[in-house]
Parts: sequence; structure tokens; C-alpha cells
Amino acid sequence: MRIGIVCPYSFDVPGGVQNHVMDLAEALIGLGHQVSVLAPADEDSPLPPYVVAAGRAVPLPYNGSVARIAFGPVSTARVRRWITRGDFDVLHVHEPLTPSLSMLAVLCARGPVVATFHTAMTRSRVLSAAQGMLQIVLERITARIAVSALARKVQVEHLDGGAVEIPNGVAVAKFAGVEPLPGWPGECAPGTGGTVGFLGRFTEPRKGFPILRDAFVALAPHRPGLRLLVAGPGDRDDLYGQFPVGLRDRITFLGMVSEADKPRMLRSLHLYVAPNTGGESFGMILTEALAAGTTVVASDLDAFRRVLDGGRAGRLFPTGDAVALRAALTELLDDAGQRAALTGSGDQVAANFDWSVVARRVLEVYAAAIEATDGRVMDQEWVELG
Repeated sequence: MRIGIVCPYSFDVPGGVQNHVMDLAEALIGLGHQVSVLAPADEDSPLPPYVVAAGRAVPLPYNGSVARIAFGPVSTARVRRWITRGDFDVLHVHEPLTPSLSMLAVLCARGPVVATFHTAMTRSRVLSAAQGMLQIVLERITARIAVSALARKVQVEHLDGGAVEIPNGVAVAKFAGVEPLPGWPGECAPGTGGTVGFLGRFTEPRKGFPILRDAFVALAPHRPGLRLLVAGPGDRDDLYGQFPVGLRDRITFLGMVSEADKPRMLRSLHLYVAPNTGGESFGMILTEALAAGTTVVASDLDAFRRVLDGGRAGRLFPTGDAVALRAALTELLDDAGQRAALTGSGDQVAANFDWSVVARRVLEVYAAAIEATDGRVMDQEWVELG
């Protein structure tokens, strides 16, 4: 099958949707399909061979974060050329309501279109600005996928349609059995040591890093060997400035980590903490931590609860409650048996999210979309933008 996949967000900046698109593409290629991915990226960016760069993206506030997207006449022309040259059996776009390449691809498509919706938000300035196009975009989508029950709920309640729920995948083989970073995770004797970690934008409010910071600051004086490992974008001084001077030598900031080093970072922890406060429709990092064999402690968000099987595969604590997080950290660091039980259940959960399973479910949706259009080219004109 010839498959075209469109990512709306720049491949020059790491992100959950970008990783999802790359992992899906590689899983489909591994199953014998021809795949081309179109994404915003500089022409000279190092990209996998299956990715076509659509030019530099611009930053835009979106869903409590900043997305780097591409839109306008030049982007439209590139999308058209890519679709024409690809002659795809099916076009798979991600986040088509974001004014970027995915929306353009839907408007330019002339065959079956499958759309994946990752977010669970119902309103934004971006959607309001593009309101005139939304109905046209939705009408041209043949089949919809939602990565979570919350994302599917948005489809049903706000976008006049259903969606097949297929979760984000995780390449379990890339995370299982990797070696931790040198010198980590260290000792975790009851009442003394332990390593907890965070991966993400620590300056982004909805990621909830201050909740973990407060729990760590309160717990550290009682556990002289407790350490914090942080990875992600941001300035080192901004991170260390959030902590008392006397604790800064127990904090290690890795900065941005590569996809190859992410499993090792997660494997270097006794506990991975996801203190997010909202805006999450799935929780990709949780499945990655589970696949790495690391015990997860996460906010009791609906999306996280679903990934962690209601708390069977990881410890949940009340969202925003640093005191409860401190108690959870203390209990788990002091109980290796409880950590082992959670990671054992986590292994089973991670297996259900492996891309070998998820990609086959996506292929079923492709087949249904092709059958629904009966292989016909859509009888529509190119949409002129700009």
C-alpha cells in the first residue's frame, strides 16, 4: 500500500505527535508498505529517508504550549506537489484542525483521507481563527482516529462525528532492557536514597514541574541520598534557581535528550514522575516509562488513569497535590516489592501499546477508508488558499 502521512508540527523540535508519526511510519514500513511523511522542517535538517521537508515552520501558541507549524500559499503548493507525486492509496493526516500542513493536505486531497486527533481540547484561538474552514475539512475526512477516549469524546460531542479509538504506540523493543546512564540510578535503601525523574518542558505550567519541585524540596532533608534527574528543553540556571542552594548538588539537568538516550534516561530512575495538571489526552511518556521498566507516579488525570489501568500499573496521586506526591514517593522508594509489582503490571500494559499491535489496527482503518471511497478520486477542485 502507498501511504502518505502528514505531520502538522515541525520535525526540527521534538514532540509527541512528531514521535508518533515517525514510529507509525517505521512500523508500517516494517510491515512492507511504502510510506512518505510530509512535515515542516528546514531543508537541511537531518531527517529519516521517508520524511519530506516542507520548509521552515513558525511558532504559534496552541493548547497551552507552542506549536511550530507551516501554512500559506508556499506550503499549499508543496503539499499539492507531494500528494501528486506520491499517488497515495490513502492519506493519513494528524491534527487536521491545526492550521498547518495537515489541514492543507485535507483540502488538497483527492482520495481517501484518514485523520488522527491527538488533543482533547474543544476550543482555542487557533480553531476560532480557522472556523470558516473547519466544516469543509471535516467533510473531506473519510475516517477518524482518536488516540484516547477524551479525544474521541471531542469528536462525538463537538465535531459531529465519531472516531475509532486507537492509542499512541510505543516501540517496546527500544525501551526494554536498555542500560541506565553511567552512575544511575544509585542506591535506594529505605529512608535514605532513591532517584526520581522528570522529562519535559519544566517551564510549561501544565507539565506541573513545580509540584514535583515542592515534593522534592520537602522530602530531600529526610532522605540524604535522594536525587532528581531532569531532561528536556530549558535553561539550566532557570531550573536550579527554583531550588534551595543546599539541594542543587542533588539535581542533574541533562537538557534535551535524543530519542536514543531517552530510554536510558528513563531506565536511570527508581520513579518517573508525571505531575501534569491538565491538557493531556493520552500520556505517551507514561507508556515509554512503563516499557523501560520504570515505576510511574502520575497525576490522577483521566488520560493518565486510563494508561495506568486505574492505578494497577502505576501510582496515581491527586492532581496538583505536592503533599500527596511526597507521600507517594516516600512509600514507593521505601518498598521495592511494591515498585516491582507496579512495573510487572506495567510490562503487560506496555505490550498492549506496542507499535506491532497499534499499526495493524491503523491499517484496518485505512482499509475501511479505501473501501468507503471505493478507490474513487474525489470529485472536487483544489482549494485555493492565500
